[in-house]
Amino acid sequence: MSADLSTTTGARRAAMVERLEADGVLTDVRLREALLSVPREVLLPHAYLRVSDPGVEPIEWHLLEGAHPDDRAEWLDLIHSGESVLLQRDGEPLDALVRGPVTGGNMTSMSTYGQATVEALQTLQLGPGQRYLELGPGPGVSLGLAAAVTGPRLAVGVERDGRMAAFAQRNLDRIGLGAAVVEGDALDGHPAGGVFDRVHSGIGVPCVPPAWVAQLAPGGRLLTTLTTRTPSWPGQLLATRTGAGEIEAVLRGRPRGYRPMLGYWWLNAVKVRPRIKDDPGVPRPTRLASPPDDAYGFWLAAAYLAPGLVRDFQAETMTIAAPDEDSWAVAGPGENTVRVHGPRDVWAELEDVHARWVLAGRPDRYRVTVPEDGGPQHVASGADLRALKWVLPPLAPVPHQPAAPCPTEHHTEKAL
Repeated sequence: MSADLSTTTGARRAAMVERLEADGVLTDVRLREALLSVPREVLLPHAYLRVSDPGVEPIEWHLLEGAHPDDRAEWLDLIHSGESVLLQRDGEPLDALVRGPVTGGNMTSMSTYGQATVEALQTLQLGPGQRYLELGPGPGVSLGLAAAVTGPRLAVGVERDGRMAAFAQRNLDRIGLGAAVVEGDALDGHPAGGVFDRVHSGIGVPCVPPAWVAQLAPGGRLLTTLTTRTPSWPGQLLATRTGAGEIEAVLRGRPRGYRPMLGYWWLNAVKVRPRIKDDPGVPRPTRLASPPDDAYGFWLAAAYLAPGLVRDFQAETMTIAAPDEDSWAVAGPGENTVRVHGPRDVWAELEDVHARWVLAGRPDRYRVTVPEDGGPQHVASGADLRALKWVLPPLAPVPHQPAAPCPTEHHTEKAL
């Protein structure tokens, strides 16, 4: 790297850190130093930009190549902006990409946005000397940051995509932090076994895989996204192993989460958007005003207690659809009214879940039992009769197929 480029990227990293601190996101001193020192330009040497509008097929992309002088300024802006960086289409090889316009395909790997990386590592309370395991590390941005905090040869990632694993390892080796990436199924944990003080999953799972629990050391912390069929309302699960060896887990709703494991196909509001526009539904009174976006405890409960729904975040007013059942609800047109369409009264279900949520005390967190033997994992907001309760769906066999495409219209991110 030239001296000029090194100076430029150092200044970009410093500006990125200043933004995270000014927004109140970054508070950990060690992580701050890692963000300043780990060269993102090495881990993210290229980036795809989507050119076509959402819903337009085939998708038009433009590949920025960081080494090309015509792309360098835009590429540097992007990788230090804190936004997601799209890296791989349809599981393609990553060592012979051609810059410029590309047509078709879906993103199968991306780095996450900066705030999520910081929040995850700070939630894990990462420190020097800890053994760190990342499940689905993608290009290795958070793995590299973790290695800068823990020290060399303590941070390892397990990546199912062999091409991405080799890509990440090659770039991490150039940085020299002593981080390792091994190819394997992240659902099985580290293929060599062992225990780890911190475990972080960059893939969403319907429940916590037993192998992850088995590899969590006493006093350890495990962080993952719990995914449902909807990308609209993800949950974040934090599990800790107490000194007595017991697992304590808490589930919270979040504005964003990671894309799900292979074999999980999300519902999508895009395919019904034109039909909703043509026929938003029949107006009727409602006792439920549109719940605020940050009522995460309610939306998380709705993802499980009113399954099969997805929100169209591109709509002018709150629009929630059950695409598989040709049903939807559109808030308005006036106060205390909603328009409903189809055999399933989507809004009536949300009214019911909201009433139960209020009766339960408007919980924003839920306790999760995670049995060591892999038994059913139960979720509850409390122990009384008013508590909201459900059981997490089990893991399903993972087919040998390309990764599910990363959605570009929902509050959802790929591995860090």
